[in-house]
Amino acid sequence: MPPSRPDFPSKQDIVEFIRESTTPVGKREIARAFQLKGADRVPLKQMLKEIEHEGLVERGRGRKVAPPKSLPEVAVLVVTGLDPDGETLARPVKWEHDTPPPPIVMAPERRGHPALTEGDRVLARLRRDADGVYEGRTIRRLGEAPGSTRIVGVYRRGPVGGVVEPAEKRAKESYRIAESDRGGAADGDLVVVEAARGPRTGPHRGMVVERLGAADDPEAISLIAIHGAGIPTDFPRPAIEQAEAAVEAPLGDRTDLRAVPLVTIDGPDARDFDDAVWAEPDTDPDNPGGWHLIVAIADVAHYVPGGSPLDREAFRRGNSCYFPDRVVPMLPEALSNGLCSLRPGEPRACLAAHLWIGRDGHLRRHRFVRGLMRSAARLTYEQVQTARNGRPDDTTGPLMDTVIEPLYGAFAALAAARAERGTLELDLPERKVVLDDQGRVTGIAVRQRLDSHRLIEEFMIAANVAAAQTLGGRGHPCLYRVHDAPDRAKLEMLREFLAPLGYRLAKGQVPRPRVFTQLLKQAEGRPEAETVNQMVLRSQAQAVYSPENIGHFGLALAQYAHFTSPIRRYADLTVHRALIRLLRLGAGAAHDDELARLDGIAEHVSFTERRAAEAERDAMDRYVAGFLADQVGAVLEGRISGVTRFGLFVSLRETGADGLVPISTLPDDYYQHDERRHALIGRSWGRVFRLGSPVRVRLMEADRLSGSTVFNVVDADEGADWMGESVTPEPGAGTLGRSPISGRKAAAPGGRGRRRQAGERRP
Repeated sequence: MPPSRPDFPSKQDIVEFIRESTTPVGKREIARAFQLKGADRVPLKQMLKEIEHEGLVERGRGRKVAPPKSLPEVAVLVVTGLDPDGETLARPVKWEHDTPPPPIVMAPERRGHPALTEGDRVLARLRRDADGVYEGRTIRRLGEAPGSTRIVGVYRRGPVGGVVEPAEKRAKESYRIAESDRGGAADGDLVVVEAARGPRTGPHRGMVVERLGAADDPEAISLIAIHGAGIPTDFPRPAIEQAEAAVEAPLGDRTDLRAVPLVTIDGPDARDFDDAVWAEPDTDPDNPGGWHLIVAIADVAHYVPGGSPLDREAFRRGNSCYFPDRVVPMLPEALSNGLCSLRPGEPRACLAAHLWIGRDGHLRRHRFVRGLMRSAARLTYEQVQTARNGRPDDTTGPLMDTVIEPLYGAFAALAAARAERGTLELDLPERKVVLDDQGRVTGIAVRQRLDSHRLIEEFMIAANVAAAQTLGGRGHPCLYRVHDAPDRAKLEMLREFLAPLGYRLAKGQVPRPRVFTQLLKQAEGRPEAETVNQMVLRSQAQAVYSPENIGHFGLALAQYAHFTSPIRRYADLTVHRALIRLLRLGAGAAHDDELARLDGIAEHVSFTERRAAEAERDAMDRYVAGFLADQVGAVLEGRISGVTRFGLFVSLRETGADGLVPISTLPDDYYQHDERRHALIGRSWGRVFRLGSPVRVRLMEADRLSGSTVFNVVDADEGADWMGESVTPEPGAGTLGRSPISGRKAAAPGGRGRRRQAGERRP
């Protein structure tokens, strides 16, 4: 039917209206926008059918239409993490197109609600901006009863009942606790509270479900992080009984390795020794200058059969979690520090990789055996390095010629192979908390990076490669450790960031790890070196577990699997079972159902790894904030480590502490967030606060329980670039913020400004 009047909108008019709308629209919204009446509805319906048939729009829920490959107004989302500027990102659970879904930035959670973390699933309302980026606002978190949540906080007793003040830095509202619901909590106790169910008609109300101890106890810091992340701490009784009933494995059909002087090399505080190493020159005349290595790993599969109570609990935990004052282990202590720990002088069951490498460090062949070993010594990194440097002690002295020197010889060959294949070599300082005997923080120190650390790392990588090659080469299912290449959008952002600093990253170049390492070498010794390292890290994909092998980009390896730490990683235990099955090495082999659900195992252990890393960072933030609490008011040196719509994140030079500079405290101006330049740009005065710029800040707040640190910029003109009239934010660069002098508040925080990937710790 033709239009009923000459001013009826054209197809292009309607398509443009649909594309400019922030949400899907229906006939009613279109009719209202173009002032169409009853007689116009039929031709409008026909025109919409034609537009849809031509592929210019898609029809979604409620017969509403939107641009192709758009998202509905309401959708179920899964949180995927933070972008480089600290914004919380999500993706739709359901997406049926071949191309990636459009980006979704989650709005900050409402006051009193815990922040979204990676892996959370939410029902959200979506709105699209002119750049095609969606903003999501949580309607309801999924996976828990509506109106029900648990938080960790401090109980404060009142005249009638009391209140719990949350320890979560972005959960601002307190919970009122009736006297009958305080669960015996005393004033100042750290507690877990379950919020009252049902519709909220007044202040938050809750019930104390667990007491964790006094809030001023040094142990409180780790407890907040552990319980806040939902990390299991208590083992079920059947799992404990199974672990305590375990006995030493007999030699039986195992290969006897007890005469080989294998040694463990770990940190001074380590208690679970799950790998031991040994090396000798290869006697094969076809391999002159080559080496024979043995990497022996605790045989956890012998003690943790699939489907047992221990196995179910180990899977639930996924991995051990490490905090400055404790470890939350994947396995009970009877195994993690007992029969599965390769303690010196004690017979221990192991799964050992024999590795033969050439003088060039290339892996020539390998063989796995199930053995019984006896560690010759428990050594530390510092102890081994000191001996190598010419100062052996009573333990390392007798081992120099037969153990330590051959280890370094094999390491030199492996290091040469690593350099040849061109791995990604980031240089980022790793800091550790120094505690006294009472668990109080006495300092924040940078961890040493010695050749002895690199030695063990290279041996573990070689064993991991051998495991992946053994399984993958024979077509057996394997849980690979994969690391994808960076996507083009992140590379483009990195390129634009580096160009003004004088670094060139060729456009359209196929990314190789070596290219990034060359950039980092150029930055060595320059003021921006740490920032360049951070930006290269942020451009990388996150390493995960998968039964589909895509290789490991960062290590420049075609096949890679985690094999060397089954005491603390369920992924490694899965690989052990697969090897035992393939090589017919006895009991403890993978069952058919385990191999059939490798996809689910991969997703779960990738999640628990992220959960542990987040909790460990969370605890670190709290320890550092506690260390800084006595310095409130001090002026400190730092660099801008994150730029967001709501302010700046600054990393302090001495401690590495990250803190927020709220946009409301910056010099009076309208500030526009330029995402591509990683900058806040003052519209009136041209001040630019750019990622990586050095700044002096005054410490305004350091809260030990929440881990929150807040700064104000000192000498703001020195901490910002002055660009005058030549500075104009790019179109669609972001939202405006303004200082309180001009009467406008900054946006609420939506995430951390510095995304630190867990990366590959000890392989």
